[in-house]
Amino acid sequence: MTRFSIALHESGPLATISGIRLADEVGVGAVWLTSGSAEQMTILAAAAVQTRRVGLGTAVVPTYPRHPLVLAQQAAVLHALAPGRFRLGVGPSHQPLMEDMYGLPFQRPLSHLKEYVAVLRQALGEGKADFQGEHFRVKMPAAAAPVPILVSALRERSFALAGEISEGGIAWICPAPYLRERALPALQEGARRAGRPRPPLIAHAFLCVTPDQALAREDARKRLQMYPKLPFYAAMLRASGDEEAGQGAVTDRLIDAVVACGDASRCADWLRKFAETSGADEVIASLMSVGESRVADLEAGMRVVAALSAQ
Repeated sequence: MTRFSIALHESGPLATISGIRLADEVGVGAVWLTSGSAEQMTILAAAAVQTRRVGLGTAVVPTYPRHPLVLAQQAAVLHALAPGRFRLGVGPSHQPLMEDMYGLPFQRPLSHLKEYVAVLRQALGEGKADFQGEHFRVKMPAAAAPVPILVSALRERSFALAGEISEGGIAWICPAPYLRERALPALQEGARRAGRPRPPLIAHAFLCVTPDQALAREDARKRLQMYPKLPFYAAMLRASGDEEAGQGAVTDRLIDAVVACGDASRCADWLRKFAETSGADEVIASLMSVGESRVADLEAGMRVVAALSAQ
């Protein structure tokens, strides 16, 4: 059975915490914060003590700017504040962002991610880290906490790595056929090589409950405009069969593939079909608002996701 959850993209920590509280009240299963959010771990910690049931997750924390032991400490605190409700998603992000924004060398990202997860797993699983690798050399005690570790994935090699080392592969704006035909087999193969069950495939789409589909599509076009220009996303889009998007354009085909918009019934049908055709075990719906009342629009999206989760 597919799980449905949401991602919030609010402007500032107070609005984000308010949105997480609303999701908890409405009955949403889980809320994710993306790497574009303000400091995810701090906001989730604040939200953890103001909510009771909603799951909390990062999709994802970039690995290069933050040492894995620092992140493990934060994850252990979040588990203490919200036992069993927190999932930790990590990923290397992208070369232009890491090098141009942070000034960090972006070298061998999958090797870096594999070691990063190994340190996290030791710290959170064993209460200590004793690791010597190419990227990390650590030896210190840590606070153990049973926190699931998930990783971002976009191309087949990263999905295979997710199958090998993680509790879930988190995809971002991947069309459903690409997920079923390329991501799922790679995830399965990585798990097979590691002698473990396939972890969940977690897919992403945008969601806007609105009577103005044209306005929602235009807003989505603006949100998507950076992705086809990033090398990894461009390669994924070409592999999905959208050559024009793979050359840097936000095409109607791309919007149709990853954006649910319209009334609540239409959006629910779109998300169900996306889950079915992608083979995803969980679908994260990034909530959009184009109406006069942002809170009302977000709540409408939350209620669609909560209803799907209850079915």
